[in-house]
Amino acid sequence: MSANPASATTDEPSGSGFRIPKVPFWAQIVAGLVLGVLLGWLARSQDIDWLYTTLDKVGHIFVQLLKLAVAPLVFFAILVSITNLRKVNNAARLAGRTVLWFMITSLIAVAIGLAIGLITNPGSGTGLTPKDGKAPEHAGSWLDFLTGIIPENVITPFTELNVLQIVFMAAVAGIAALQLGEKAQPILTLSEAVLELLQKALWWVIRLAPIGTIGLIGYAIADYGWDLIGKYATFTADVYIGCALVMFGVYPLLLATVAKVSPLQFFKGAWPAIQLGFVSRSSVGTMPVTQQVTERLGVPKEYASFSVPFGATTKMDGCAAIYPALAAIFIAQIFDVQLGVGDYILIAFVSVIGSAATAGLTGATVMLTLTLSTLGLPLEGVGLLMAIDPILDMMRTATNVAGQALIPVLVSAREKILDHDLYNSASASPVDEAEAQDSEPAKVPVPA
Repeated sequence: MSANPASATTDEPSGSGFRIPKVPFWAQIVAGLVLGVLLGWLARSQDIDWLYTTLDKVGHIFVQLLKLAVAPLVFFAILVSITNLRKVNNAARLAGRTVLWFMITSLIAVAIGLAIGLITNPGSGTGLTPKDGKAPEHAGSWLDFLTGIIPENVITPFTELNVLQIVFMAAVAGIAALQLGEKAQPILTLSEAVLELLQKALWWVIRLAPIGTIGLIGYAIADYGWDLIGKYATFTADVYIGCALVMFGVYPLLLATVAKVSPLQFFKGAWPAIQLGFVSRSSVGTMPVTQQVTERLGVPKEYASFSVPFGATTKMDGCAAIYPALAAIFIAQIFDVQLGVGDYILIAFVSVIGSAATAGLTGATVMLTLTLSTLGLPLEGVGLLMAIDPILDMMRTATNVAGQALIPVLVSAREKILDHDLYNSASASPVDEAEAQDSEPAKVPVPA
């Protein structure tokens, strides 16, 4: 009887040499944040041009890699998510409840933003004047928003990264596939395979997040400096406090009272996505991680594959609710425009109905210009906030991502389809789990 060499192979590493301990992904991100702040301060204080340029390029490349996958990822994620609803009982009810909770939480968020703005008067004492503002090249309007949903052709939305038009085409394709039934199965199979391929490639980019963090944070500190941030101190604090109140006040309250689950356990499971959203400033770029943490929190995969991609393009409590509310008050005070009760109601209306205009990309300029144009405020006010926007966008996006994971948990709990055992056991980072799976040796079949 001869020994088979393959049978002697084990998963244990040979030898007993020193092994470098594995650093959790969250710790890598934190280290990147700290190192980025230090390098940014060093580049600015010592006027080191090459370090400034390097930080800029590293951050820019990371964001570009995320954006590279955005267009096809959104298209196939929305298409597949719509067709996956056919596997879920009461799909229409789930979709309706999802949209309803999107609107409810957005309304709460914009109310908090307005309250903070009215209490703190963020535009007072800044030293800024209307002359410091500059009108954006492209401004959002309701007409542009409504007519801009429908693309002129199928190519331009992908080349120009018009996410709203991509969502429209994907939704049409998904609904058509549902109507065709079995005839569309080959297309659905291909779409699911392409989506898995895109998500796999995006996981590789996500693993570069610690390096990207160094560049993004370092460049922000080196370029803007503490002096500029000081001019916007009240407004910056308002945005961060407002987002924190929503994320760590409203969301836990909803989890405890509506879903009747542990808020602490939610953040334990969802933190990897929230953390990545803070760094990447992209809800769509974070979407694969958001979907994984949502599923690990006990949300059925079929429902999560609909609600998370849908939320990544439309659920924006940070960018589309808190921020435009505070920004409108800030700009009105700079330009000495008095806002009334009707204006505040309009802000709430725009925030709840027009949030899809932000489309899950970095920045919220479209939503801000839409709000300002609706209120009749000077669009030059946008220029006042562009300088500080990256610093604000980190917290806004983290809040967006938290909300995008929260709503599926709320709806699943209310509809009694949440797996409470999975929810209560969620702990490890999905990024760390993915790395562990990739590091496992391939299983080679042994002939009999």
